[in-house]
Amino acid sequence: MTAPGRTDEGVAGADGVPAPHADAWGDVADLIDVLDVRRSGEGRYASALRPSSGRSIVEASQLLGQAIVAASRELPGRRAVSASMVFTRIVHDSVPFEIELEATSSGRTFSSFAVHVVQQDRRCATGTLLLGATSPDVIRHAVAPPDVDGPETAVPVDMGVTGRDLRVVDAAYSNDSGAPVGPPVIDAWMRYREVPDDQPIHAALLAQFTGHMSIAAAMRPHAGIGQDQAHRTISTAPMAISLAIHADVRADEWMLFHHLSTFAGDGMTHSECRVHDGDGGLVASFTVEAMVRPFASTSAIDEKAAL
Repeated sequence: MTAPGRTDEGVAGADGVPAPHADAWGDVADLIDVLDVRRSGEGRYASALRPSSGRSIVEASQLLGQAIVAASRELPGRRAVSASMVFTRIVHDSVPFEIELEATSSGRTFSSFAVHVVQQDRRCATGTLLLGATSPDVIRHAVAPPDVDGPETAVPVDMGVTGRDLRVVDAAYSNDSGAPVGPPVIDAWMRYREVPDDQPIHAALLAQFTGHMSIAAAMRPHAGIGQDQAHRTISTAPMAISLAIHADVRADEWMLFHHLSTFAGDGMTHSECRVHDGDGGLVASFTVEAMVRPFASTSAIDEKAAL
């Protein structure tokens, strides 16, 4: 699955700047159907398949969201506190795959799983999930949200799924390698419509977006480099995502994703990101390790399947 989120208001904001456009992938209901993995055996959950006419690679962050749902179905009533995953092989969107859970600890307060994404008997991603019961505060503090404008003045971006509003502050997200350079920061407002009252799905929708803009933030300070080159002349992909969920998520209300790329070099990028709710509360924090590299081979590149 390659395209999560299309705004219905159009593709230009108040300043008239056009936003990136993608062919329609489906609706938010289709995205929820994919994230809501089905139990297929002891500790095993199967994904619905939704092949794309564009990129045929399942997004790394989709796999992370599906793992959160799978673990939450195994232990209902507990919140996913931490979820991390390393992505080592391509997962194709037209071939069945499963999320496999292995319980590593089980207690009254915290439980944990090792998680594997398996396709055609090959492990394609591996991670860990920590689930816990909430507790009264002993201490509490949180970093303040960035001082940016709200969603009403941000630029709508079309990523090919109806039912999700996605708006980027200062038109900082672009597919154009010729766009003006800027700081390695992208602030994006997002909300979904008609999300069921199911907290693991809300958390999975947040997780599913964690891999979408950190590479673009890393590219932003570098002239002549942009996402229009990805999978064509340069190889890009999230290689590891680590997500901490600090509170129950409301994906049907505005969330502000603050992406900050703190390093790029040696073919890798590192981003430290935060998610705030509409009132400024810190809902989640995540890091993304991604690659940005020249293709190792000069042979013909299939941009639908290449990283």
